[in-house]
Parts: sequence; C-alpha cells; structure tokens
Amino acid sequence: MVAPGRPSAPGSRFGAKSGVLECVVNVSEGRDDRLVRSFGDRCQPVLLDVHSDPDHNRSVFTLAGAPEEVSQAVRQLAIEVTGELDIRDHSGVHPRFGVLDVVPWVGLEGWPLRDASEGSQMARAAEHARESFARWVASELGVPAFLYGPERSLPEVRRRAWRGLLPDFGPSAPHSRAGSVAVGLRPLLVAYNIWLAGSVNEQRARAVAASVRGPDVRALAFPVRGGYQVSCNLLAPFLTGPGVVYEQVSRLAPVQRAEVVGLVPRGVLVAVPKQRWVRLGLSASTTLESRLAERGLEPRS
Repeated sequence: MVAPGRPSAPGSRFGAKSGVLECVVNVSEGRDDRLVRSFGDRCQPVLLDVHSDPDHNRSVFTLAGAPEEVSQAVRQLAIEVTGELDIRDHSGVHPRFGVLDVVPWVGLEGWPLRDASEGSQMARAAEHARESFARWVASELGVPAFLYGPERSLPEVRRRAWRGLLPDFGPSAPHSRAGSVAVGLRPLLVAYNIWLAGSVNEQRARAVAASVRGPDVRALAFPVRGGYQVSCNLLAPFLTGPGVVYEQVSRLAPVQRAEVVGLVPRGVLVAVPKQRWVRLGLSASTTLESRLAERGLEPRS
C-alpha cells in the first residue's frame, strides 16, 4: 500500500452537499514501488488511496474531490503512466487493455456517500468527465479509448475490443506502447479479493468463482503466490457486500484471508458486525467518507 499525500486544509469549499466526483484509475504496474509513488504524486491533492498487487501487477488509484481537480489529476496521471510504461513488457494475472487500463468515473452525492441518482448534478458531472477524458486521451496521447457504462459493460468491452468492436475515440489500432484504455461510467462498487487455502487447485478455484458470480457479483479465479484468489467486483455492495460474498466462498472452499481493493462506502462497512471486520479485511480507516474527511470534505450542516 502506498500512503496518500498530505491532506488539504479543513474547510474546503467543496462540501458534501454538492457531492464529489470519484475516479478509480487502474494502472498496469504493481511491482515497482518507485514508479507507483511517482504516479501517486501526480494525483495530488485528490488522491485518497493507492492499492498495489504484484501478482496482478496492477495498482488502483482512488481519486475524489471537485470535478475540475479530479479531471486534471487523472490527466496528469495518464501522461506519467503512458510515458513510463510499455504494455509489451507487462506480465501479470489480471487481464488488461493497456498501461492505463481502466478509468471509471463515479458521481457521488450526499453524506454518507451513496449512488448518484440518475439525472443528478454529480451523475451529469461524471458523464461529462468520462467523455471529456476519453476524447482527450485519444487526441492528446494517441491512446484508443473504449467507453463502457450504460451502452455496454466492462466485461463486454474486454470480450469484444479489437474483435469487431472498435474504439469510440482515437486510432483504430492499439498504441504501440500504451495499448488502449477502457473509460467507464458506473455507480459505486467494491473490489474485493479472497485468497483460498493452498490446498485448493485451479479447477476448484474456478468453480468457486463461477458459483458466486451473478447479477450483483463479478468474479474470476487467479493463480497467485501460494495458491488461488477469487477476485470480485461487488456491483451492488449495499445489498451484496463483502460479508455475504465471504460467506458464500467459505462454504465452498477454505479461505486464507481477504482484502478490499481501494475504499468502501461507510454504509457497506457498518452493515457488517464489527467483530467480523478483521477477518473480512475491513476497517474504519478505509471508508470513502473517512478519507474525504481527511481532505477537509466535511459534511455541511
């Protein structure tokens, strides 16, 4: 884990009532700590969290704040990543489009944070930021951009990109070093990894992932050091949260440990009895609300 930089001073003009724009940038580098720190420096002052995984060879940068500040930070990160990394040199268990792999935008309103309602101020801001960034990364950096969200899901883009589906913006072939990028619009989700005990083989791990997969959960089984991991995206985390998925997996195979990738809304955390937090890889310090409060984005009365 790479710690975020120094919080901005309390009393930011951008408070809870106007909401926040979140962008969760997935970068195809999780082994070189120096590079990851350098990338994080480009995201200040809106960087809330960095999560790196050497098996996936991937880092997840969680940015949130005022729309203009987040949009600028994501562009600075994109410039740094595409200048430093070469997708031809990449190895890791996670599927990827390019060095700047997935860039989802999320509009958040209210406090505690909840999914933005359709047509809300922040939902519109996220939609604008998605298209603006996709156009920019294609025209300025020459990286083809595929959109996902209302028009198609991220798994669909993974299946179809360059196999009948051409990018929405940019060149009709991948960038030689940077590959391509998927730029998304989505509600809140929680990324959650569960490590299975070393006795579990590949066939069983894949069966576990298939069993928990459904409308609210995307899940894949990956080989990692010491065994296998079930890597999940919880698409409706307030309904099907980490506690539910952990129990589903543990009924099918022995579990070694679990972790959240990035941050969770406070409502997802408090839905789980506190005595289970450690086992599930949860903590009060890894909520979106706590990190936003550290940045001075306090709720307004």
